Amino acid sequence: MLIAIDHTDGTPLFEQIAAAVRSGIAEGSIRSGERMPAAKELCAALDVNRNTVLHAYQRLRDEGLIELRRGRGATVTAQAERLTLLSAAVRRLVNEARELGISADTLSRLVKESYG
Repeated sequence: MLIAIDHTDGTPLFEQIAAAVRSGIAEGSIRSGERMPAAKELCAALDVNRNTVLHAYQRLRDEGLIELRRGRGATVTAQAERLTLLSAAVRRLVNEARELGISADTLSRLVKESYG
C-alpha cells in the first residue's frame, strides 16, 4: 500500500493520509478486509507524528471506511467496496458529461441539486 504525502502542501497531513487511503479504496488498490499499516509503522514511514496517523484513521473510521480494534489495528470495511463502485459510476458520469460538453461546474451543480 502506497501512501504519499507532501510536507510542503498546505493541506493538513492527516487529511492527506486519509485522502490517499480513500483514493486507494476508490481505485480498488485497497480492498475490503485488508489490514492497514499500524500507526507506528506508518508514522515512521511518512515521517509524521503518530497522532497525525491516528487522526487520519479516526476520520476514515467516522466515514465508515475502516474499523479500528484495539490490539488488532485498522481493517478496511465492506463499505469500502461501495466506494469503489460509486467511484466507477462517477467516472462514467464525468465521461458522459464531457462527451456532452457539460462543464464541471454545471455537473457539480446538477449533482448537488439531485443530492439535496
